[in-house]
Amino acid sequence: MEKQLISSGAPWENVVGYSRAVRVGQHVFVSGTAAVDEQGQTVGVGDAYAQTKFILDKITKALHQAGATLEQVVRTRMFVTDISQWEAIGRAHGEYFRNIRPATSMVEVNRLIEPEMLVEIEVDAILFEQAL
Repeated sequence: MEKQLISSGAPWENVVGYSRAVRVGQHVFVSGTAAVDEQGQTVGVGDAYAQTKFILDKITKALHQAGATLEQVVRTRMFVTDISQWEAIGRAHGEYFRNIRPATSMVEVNRLIEPEMLVEIEVDAILFEQAL
C-alpha cells in the first residue's frame, strides 16, 4: 500500500515535519487545520464561525488533493479555545456536514499556537463508493 503526502506549501511543514494530509490506500487523514491564510495571517480574528468556515474550506481542498470529498469524511475533531462558542462553530460545521453526519468531537483546549486562533479541526475520510 502506497503512502501519498499532501502538502499545502506552508513553510512550517518542513520545519515541524508534517503533511497537510496523508492518504494510505482508501484512508485520508487531514492534519489539524487552523484559520491561517497563505501569508500566515489568521483569518476571522474574534469570529469562531468565520474561522470554522475558512478551516472547512481548507480541509475540502486538501481532501480533493488526496482524491476525496467531504462526503467521504467519517470523523471530525474540533479543538476550540472557548467552548461557549460551540453554537457558532457547530452551525458552521453543520453547513458542511449536516447530511454527511460524521462522528465528531468538540473539545475545549487551553490555547492553540496563536492566541487569535479559536478553532482547529482535523478530519479522517475513507474513499468508499458514493452510492452506499
